[in-house]
Amino acid sequence: MIAAAALALLPLVSAYSKTFVVPHIDGKDDSPAVVAALANYSSDSLILFKKGVTYNLWTPINFGTLKNSEVAFEGNATYPTDIATVQAEVAKSTFPGHWIKIAGTNVTLRGTTDPNWGWIDSHGQQWWDAVQQTNRPHGISFVVTNGVVKDMKLWQPIAWNFLFNGGKNIHAFNNRIHAVSTTKAFPFNTDGFAAGGTNLLIENNHIVNGDDCITVGSGANGVHFRNNYCEGGHGMSIGSLGKAGAVASVQNILFENVVMKNHLYGARFKSWTGGNGIARNITWRNIVLNNVPFPIYVTQNYWDQNLGPKPTTDSPNNTNIEDMIFDNFSGTQLDLPYVEGSCVSDPCWYSVANATGKEIVIFDLYHNTTRNVVAKRISGLNPISNAKPAVMCDPTAIDNDVGFVCQNGPYVATPVGYTR
Repeated sequence: MIAAAALALLPLVSAYSKTFVVPHIDGKDDSPAVVAALANYSSDSLILFKKGVTYNLWTPINFGTLKNSEVAFEGNATYPTDIATVQAEVAKSTFPGHWIKIAGTNVTLRGTTDPNWGWIDSHGQQWWDAVQQTNRPHGISFVVTNGVVKDMKLWQPIAWNFLFNGGKNIHAFNNRIHAVSTTKAFPFNTDGFAAGGTNLLIENNHIVNGDDCITVGSGANGVHFRNNYCEGGHGMSIGSLGKAGAVASVQNILFENVVMKNHLYGARFKSWTGGNGIARNITWRNIVLNNVPFPIYVTQNYWDQNLGPKPTTDSPNNTNIEDMIFDNFSGTQLDLPYVEGSCVSDPCWYSVANATGKEIVIFDLYHNTTRNVVAKRISGLNPISNAKPAVMCDPTAIDNDVGFVCQNGPYVATPVGYTR
């Protein structure tokens, strides 16, 4: 799938000629001291948030372009507890787009393996309770060439967490995201990883959130997402691609050995009606699902529900799919009545017309836009009610054997679907 050489990330420097220990003053914002120090500590440097201290990150930190450097969160850190204070920062013309922004070459961002330290607390619960979605900050932008993100721990993030879009040769591992509401409020848009870069290896992470565990966007090439645990969100997603006719490109993507618990989707692909571009060589394999309503879901007919009804299949579509494989899925499909926390409309945004709720695969494809889309070794997926699994698939929209009888009806594997 992805050449080993493409994932052989370059080693980063292990020693630095300069160290800046971030100072802390109780009741004061610690971010300005970091920003001021960057004039002298942007290369060959260790920037250390030391253990035993809870730092006040009351304003954003734009680290700029670092070289051969490391940012280490060995202590804890906290955003402002007041929603209005954060919104005011985001509204400024100088806001860097993320509360923590890092660019450069040969850069490490790390936390600590100590379970009590290295946490960044964004106080997201109060935002969710207030259903406050105005001027929410994105979390961490790490757009570097040759980078490592490890042992970071994010507690109750307001919304989006890690962004790697545009990065190259990044290894992210042993990170934790905890976006778990303690009330009935839903943690909207708490996406785990935005992976639109090149040669990204994301492994051994623990993500509990309320949106995509990972979303792979346009420009991604060589993304490997493996050995991760995902709970409570919206799946391992490609897209959405081709909004407003934009030309998208996603190639050489592998998701493997992932546990998905209480997710709305398992494997998901979405491209906009009228979109353009290519999605090629994409595989999900060895996926274990627990209570997932939509284990495998592919649509080339994504649309903005706020703008009206779903477009007809006569609408133009040029986002082509080539070599998309779903291999070895097992576990339980949630077919019992439920309302997922992000549902705020009737019908819910994720409802599928004419579905029985027992579908383990939904292929919503356009005619003459796909080649070699296959779901094999998925007979280990079963509705939690012990009902017979079903599928949704239009046989006139696809000309290859998809691994099961392409119909709106019972799941019946074909010889291709049994391939081992």
